[in-house]
Amino acid sequence: MRKLIFVLAIIGFLTTASATVSTANLATIANATLQDEEAPAQSASFTQELKKRFIEGGPGFMGIVLICLILGLAISIERIIFLNLATTNTKKLTDGVEEALSSGGVDAAKEFCRNTKGPVASIFYQGLDRMDEGVESAEKAVVAYGGVQMGQLEKNVSWISLFIALAPMLGFMGTVIGMIQAFDKIEAAGDMQPSLVAGGIKVALLTTVFGLIVAIILQVFYNYIVAKIDSIVNDMEDASITLIDILVSQKK
Repeated sequence: MRKLIFVLAIIGFLTTASATVSTANLATIANATLQDEEAPAQSASFTQELKKRFIEGGPGFMGIVLICLILGLAISIERIIFLNLATTNTKKLTDGVEEALSSGGVDAAKEFCRNTKGPVASIFYQGLDRMDEGVESAEKAVVAYGGVQMGQLEKNVSWISLFIALAPMLGFMGTVIGMIQAFDKIEAAGDMQPSLVAGGIKVALLTTVFGLIVAIILQVFYNYIVAKIDSIVNDMEDASITLIDILVSQKK
């Protein structure tokens, strides 16, 4: 009888120990699983969070705001590349034209301008091309073609300003629509509950935030482009005055 009780006690002890070990293992596995599930949530990238917020804001107005951003950035990048290629070392250009006029005449100066990129060189070419008609005709050609080149520099810039104004306006419209939806839910339920209006208010705030972000990004590019255009235009005006002075000195 004692042996039977001893054997039963050993079996019970082993069973209890086994259950304790199994419970500990299950707890360890559960904790590891929770940590694995929390890790991706904690390590969620900015892109994933942005995508999540974008979807929560609704595809309607958020998609239009995104189109404004894409088109605005495309035009901005194209303008920046064009303006950088249009930038010319006016000091080097004027010195080269003056040297070409002294050594080879108007034809040599025109060839030098033809081989130089940029709006300033094109203006110089037009002025030199009218040199045979007199300095006044050359000056008029420089002024007229300078206006044409200025128009080329400012091409499509107005679209960027349109998108800057349009993006936050669309965001505010999304805000108004989201608030209307929230009040419609309150009216339908006949009760003021936070859960009823939370979704509409969240959509409203997200559309406003994304609209403002797009406007801020495009505004930075717009200001850079405008400053670049002003710099090139100032160089064009200074170089044009220098060209007229050179032509007058050549006529004497």
